[in-house]
Amino acid sequence: MCDVVLGSQWGDEGKGKLVDLLCDDIDVCARCQGGNNAGHTIVVGSTKYDFHMLPSGLVNPKCLNVVGSGVVIHVPSLFEELENLEKKGLYCRDRLFISSRAHLVFDFHQRTDKLKEAELSSNKKAIGTTGKGIGPTYSTKASRSGLRVHNLVSEDPEAWEDFKTRYHRLVNSRKQRYGEFDYDTEEELARYEKYREVLRPFVVDSVAFLHKAIAENKKILVEGANALMLDIDFGTYPYVTSSSTGIGGVLTGLGLPPRAIKNVYGVVKAYTTRVGGGPFPSEQLNEIGETLQDVGAEYGVTTGRKRRCGWLDLVVLKYSTAINGYTSLNITKLDVLDKFKEIKVAVAYTLNGKKLDSFPEDLIELAKVEVEYETLPGWEQDITQIKKYDDLPVNAKKYLEYIENFLGVPIQWVGTGPARDSMLVKAVN
Repeated sequence: MCDVVLGSQWGDEGKGKLVDLLCDDIDVCARCQGGNNAGHTIVVGSTKYDFHMLPSGLVNPKCLNVVGSGVVIHVPSLFEELENLEKKGLYCRDRLFISSRAHLVFDFHQRTDKLKEAELSSNKKAIGTTGKGIGPTYSTKASRSGLRVHNLVSEDPEAWEDFKTRYHRLVNSRKQRYGEFDYDTEEELARYEKYREVLRPFVVDSVAFLHKAIAENKKILVEGANALMLDIDFGTYPYVTSSSTGIGGVLTGLGLPPRAIKNVYGVVKAYTTRVGGGPFPSEQLNEIGETLQDVGAEYGVTTGRKRRCGWLDLVVLKYSTAINGYTSLNITKLDVLDKFKEIKVAVAYTLNGKKLDSFPEDLIELAKVEVEYETLPGWEQDITQIKKYDDLPVNAKKYLEYIENFLGVPIQWVGTGPARDSMLVKAVN
């Protein structure tokens, strides 16, 4: 059976830490969507591991790791990330498998990503992408003109010539869209001809790989990238990523049947953050927001960008829970709230005096909503050294219980610091 870890807000909730915890008892960890625009940080002792494209389960030396067909892969970045992990003593080449059906991100995708963003910026409609080429790659995938891993590594005598032909056709289509841009196609092709041999040992039919693991009763953990509010269908479109970041992306990105999924764990930051553009109702453009940013070290793992910060938004989480069907929650970074005398949580939106039934799809409306807050007492003490849930301050437990009651979902883990062991386990009935 499979368990799933998903981000419930706008990303950066700390999913990697829960994956790391769960992988102690997992046989296979799989990434289902996104690319190297994601970022997970895991701290083991004094060593910090940064994951972008690769599954966080690599931290566990006994865990096999799969990059699924729903992921888009920039091969140079994949090997750079692998080498950075190995420099820190984490050898994982014999435990990493890449789906033959995953689409390839090329450098020209990254160029056109930035050209598109510049085009939007001129109209003050920039999305705030990472510039990693993720959107353009999913675009060529959807238009049926992309190149997949198996196209690159195939040993068929005609494969390489076919790859080059399709590659040139793809580059030319981008130039027709954006005009001529300086780009050395032959240099990139020469690099990829070398990558054919280097990448081939990692490549598997991931559908067959995972279904074999299911048949053998292996424990599988699926790691989602980004989060529900960045979902291409259900997020704050167009200020979203280009893949299905919710439970649907788990099924389509790995080829799993719904009945294979047992638990869906939603990861929730104890407040709310997001990067890039788009409305953010509970954002605090004041001293509170700055405190959350500074104390929480809210800077992107992948880009280094500052994250916008605000109070916990339970309207967002109610919507997220409805779509993903969380069986339990992991609240992260609760310690960031340690010094607040009072803590607010968003519990409803009103527009033109009328309370909204759900999270609105129209961003013009979303930008105009008034947020109704509930104010809860803070605990005003350091919780980073606490090792048992029952030892948390009374007001900290009341804050967590309020979240549980509002969402109707139990909290199973509570993060109280950046270290690997700073995670309290709460009994779930």
